[in-house]
Amino acid sequence: MATFPPYPTHPSEPPGPGGPVGGMRRPAHWWRKKWVRYGALITLLALSGLVILALVREQTGTQGFLVGLGLAVLPVPLLIATFRWLDRVEPGPWRNLVFSFAWGACAAALIAIIANSFATRWIATATADPSSADTLGATVIAPVVEETAKAAAVLLIFLFRRRDFTGIVDGVVIAGVTATGFAFTENILYLGTAFGTDQLSGDSGLASVTAATFFVRVIMSPFAHPLFTVFTGIGFGIAALSADRHHVRRVLLPLSGLLLAMGMHALWNGSSTFGEFGFFAVYAVFMVPAFGLLTWLVIWTRQRELRTVRDELPAYTAAGWLTPPEPYALGNMKARRLAREYAGHQFGREAARSVAEYEAYATSLAFLRHRGRRGRANADFVVRERELLFELWRRRKIARPSLAYAARTTAPMPVYGSGYGYGHTLGYGYGGPYEHGHEYEYGYGRGYEYGHGHEYGHEYASAHGYGPAAPYPSYNPYQT
Repeated sequence: MATFPPYPTHPSEPPGPGGPVGGMRRPAHWWRKKWVRYGALITLLALSGLVILALVREQTGTQGFLVGLGLAVLPVPLLIATFRWLDRVEPGPWRNLVFSFAWGACAAALIAIIANSFATRWIATATADPSSADTLGATVIAPVVEETAKAAAVLLIFLFRRRDFTGIVDGVVIAGVTATGFAFTENILYLGTAFGTDQLSGDSGLASVTAATFFVRVIMSPFAHPLFTVFTGIGFGIAALSADRHHVRRVLLPLSGLLLAMGMHALWNGSSTFGEFGFFAVYAVFMVPAFGLLTWLVIWTRQRELRTVRDELPAYTAAGWLTPPEPYALGNMKARRLAREYAGHQFGREAARSVAEYEAYATSLAFLRHRGRRGRANADFVVRERELLFELWRRRKIARPSLAYAARTTAPMPVYGSGYGYGHTLGYGYGGPYEHGHEYEYGYGRGYEYGHGHEYGHEYASAHGYGPAAPYPSYNPYQT
């Protein structure tokens, strides 16, 4: 029977042999080693990039390629910054974003060019009608091929970087960055081809094909490809919120998102067949409202994540792992920014990075506990909780004073505790080889100085148990 390792007897105790989980691990096969997988992935993306570079340059020429590259790169920093801003509550690692962009720009674009060209030529040969083949290829084949190729990046991160994929925002960010990379390569091709057409026809100025293509693809609709693929990301994000045992839901939700992405993409590509003003009608009636709705959904989800942080972390304050100001500061974006700035100003750049990591680990801990309380905890709940607590404990000496300063600076002005009482009970249970649960009762009262001249106090009573050892040791919660 598998057993969970007991928690350490004191928070300052380092993890046991073999890392945070403890115990000895069997050596992995050579194909499972990290350097082998990273090497294979980098090689695949590099080869795809070289092939796509040769194909695009062949179609646009050297001058057309350079012009297309210079114009296509303009919206990329804005889109990446937007998705990174959405991911500020629990920022994922940069390596995931780099992989997503590279996959969209190289692998997905290569798959799309080869598959779309092959399918269009086959349809033209079978029907002897090249114009109908082009229309069918743009409205049916291209959406299916391109959205499937982009969805592969989301699927890979969902499967192999599961800890970095915890909800809707993660799905939106990964899908959006992948689509941004794909649109970047596609824009090089379209803009470079338009420039070549201008050169052959002798056109120039604002009325040129290049200017018109730039206006439509870069100014009016830089969010088009990200918008389509974001539906796939939302499907994966909702699936990530489901427990591992819900296999059917975890398959159907991403497929539903992918089908919706294909439908939106087909509607966009087919807008030119709806008449002279079909493009503008689809743009105004479908694209802009869909973009606004998704923007609202992602921002609302982000605020909900902050509320989850504020609601879940007090349990760890009651157990002594966090200090009283931390749940409020960690659940407030302004306070988190001030904490990083304070650490950087007082202790240097490394300290600011340490506080940022502390904030990210604390957010992951809050989300983990939230899933556990809702019965969606995975089998590694206890091990993952322990790992996150140790990561927080290692960074506490710099993070705690920084977060305390941020809490004092951003805390509301009213006085807490004067003639007012507040109580809350939190509980969580987990069934496994060791059945264990936690229950915390805590209240707020007078007695603790908390800045701005008001008083803020806590009274704690906690009860918990876990197999052979208590998971949350008793110690001074204000100890640093």
